[in-house]
Amino acid sequence: MNPNAVDAVVVSYDSASTIDASLRALLLQPELASVRVVDNGSRDDTVRRVEAMAAGDPRIVLIRQPDNPGFAAGCNAGACAVARGEPSPWLLFVNPDLELPPGALARLLAHASAMPRLGLLGADLRDSAGQQDPAARRRDLSLSRMLLAAGRRGALDVEPDDMLVVQPVDTCSGALMLVPRAAFDAVGGWDAGYRLHVEDLDFCRRLRAAGFVVAVANDVPVLHHRGVSSRARPFFVEWHKHRGLWRYWWRFEARGATALLAPLVLAALAARLLFLAWPVAALRLAQR
Repeated sequence: MNPNAVDAVVVSYDSASTIDASLRALLLQPELASVRVVDNGSRDDTVRRVEAMAAGDPRIVLIRQPDNPGFAAGCNAGACAVARGEPSPWLLFVNPDLELPPGALARLLAHASAMPRLGLLGADLRDSAGQQDPAARRRDLSLSRMLLAAGRRGALDVEPDDMLVVQPVDTCSGALMLVPRAAFDAVGGWDAGYRLHVEDLDFCRRLRAAGFVVAVANDVPVLHHRGVSSRARPFFVEWHKHRGLWRYWWRFEARGATALLAPLVLAALAARLLFLAWPVAALRLAQR
């Protein structure tokens, strides 16, 4: 088995506008053994586009979900899918709105192979204007951090350290994660109880709790057209984001006497959803 072989997992949902470019960029990476595209019930022509590309490259494997069980469940389905040959020692979870530049996977693998107990390596995500995505480097989500920041955006952000090529962090974005298959198996993969959002925070935290290192390769810039699939159903997305926040808090924060705060935390999340998240979603829909 090639020690640098990678099985990529792409979870798609209404991703027709970006899936072609994303897959083409992946297929140009020499270390790629397979691309498992897990489609969560797309209503556009995502599936047709993937099928057309698969006809010309046997590395592409399309897995069609009968419904939309969520991002985490899709990642697990792709990681565990039976494909040609033996499973590769590396898994690359990559969004369908992300484009790897030439040589990016080789650099990620070089960094990852040199790190003992690596559990997950992310990249320097940037938008089309070159702006860095704050979600690429984050602290653990906690109630105390959110309260101290008064709920402002950026409460979890970590500044890139220009002195470090590979920067250890608490968590990074699920848009791109290079994971040793052994680490994935050790923590039982993603928690499919999350539907959308927060699952990446949970995955990173469980990896670190199991003794693995989570880090970001600061020298690997990757283009990310953020939130393409989420724009079509903003109310659905916000509902599941807040459900995810509750699940995460209950798993990691509700310890001892802190569990007594559960009614207050639940009420705060409900208020945020009803009076902030959904009104903002409605405004964005009206402006489209």
